[in-house]
Amino acid sequence: MDEVMTMREISASSSAKSSSSPPLPSTMNLPLLSAFLAFSVAQFLKIFTTWFKEKRWDSRRLLGSGGMPSSHSATVVALATAIGLQEGTAGSSFALAIVLASVVMYDASGIRLHAGRQAELLNQIVCELPPEHPLSSIRPLRELLGHTPLQVVAGAILGFLVSYLLRNS
Repeated sequence: MDEVMTMREISASSSAKSSSSPPLPSTMNLPLLSAFLAFSVAQFLKIFTTWFKEKRWDSRRLLGSGGMPSSHSATVVALATAIGLQEGTAGSSFALAIVLASVVMYDASGIRLHAGRQAELLNQIVCELPPEHPLSSIRPLRELLGHTPLQVVAGAILGFLVSYLLRNS
């Protein structure tokens, strides 16, 4: 009977383990909230970075892909960071989040960036076609699809900061 713990001992044991970080409200899903907040902040910042770079306000940047900072990177890094802060880095949830973040960031700065560059080139070719050509009147392809490595890193830093600050607030 010595191995059986009472509810009081279990409660004392669990509160001693969690005393290293501030308790979260039981209804708060830190990973989900961090991911959505990081995405929203990144998308909002794109309006200002577009103005700084192009000297024009473009509210379409709120919903568009590409640009500074990467909202995809911010989202997945915020998710991974929040899971690491909440559940620790030894669990399978954290491993899954890190792999997901790596794939998304690689895709954003590699495949999607080059797809956007190809779209730019194809749009230029179509513009040079004579007006009577059947492809001369097609709608242009979206060019701003991916991110430069700097935009991906900026999004990752933003995602980390959002999760860290949200956890410690």
